[in-house]
Amino acid sequence: MIDMSLALALREAGLQWEPEAGDRFTVTAPEMAGDIFHLADMVIEARRLETGTIFAFNGTTEWALDSVDQDKTVWLPGESHLRVALGPAFRALERGDEGFVVTIDHPAGEHTFADEDVENAYGNALLAVLTGGSPTG
Repeated sequence: MIDMSLALALREAGLQWEPEAGDRFTVTAPEMAGDIFHLADMVIEARRLETGTIFAFNGTTEWALDSVDQDKTVWLPGESHLRVALGPAFRALERGDEGFVVTIDHPAGEHTFADEDVENAYGNALLAVLTGGSPTG
C-alpha cells in the first residue's frame, strides 16, 4: 500500500480524487491514525452535496463516526489509479532487484523509480510528473 507521506505529497502536488467504490482512504484525525477505510456502497458511501463530498458510514451504529468531509481524509490511491494518472509519461513496469521498477518519460529524460511496493514506485514516478521537478527515484 502507498505510504501516507507519499499520498500526502501527491495530494499537495495536485492529484485529484473522484471517490468511487473500492477506493482506500484514511481520516486525518490523530486518533484515527493508521485506520484504513474502503469506500463501498453498502458500508462507506461517497455522498456529493452542494457543500462538498462527505463519506457516510452506513450501518456502523457501533461507531461514533457518522460521516466525514472528504477534505478531512487522505486518498491512498492504488496501482491502477496511479498508472492511469501517469498517462502518456508511463513507459514500463518491471520487477527488478530493488523490487518494482516504473519507467517514465520525464522532461529530464527517461527515468526509473524503484520500490519494494509497486504503489510507491508508481507514486514516486507520478510525483515527479506532477511537480515537473527533478526525478529523485
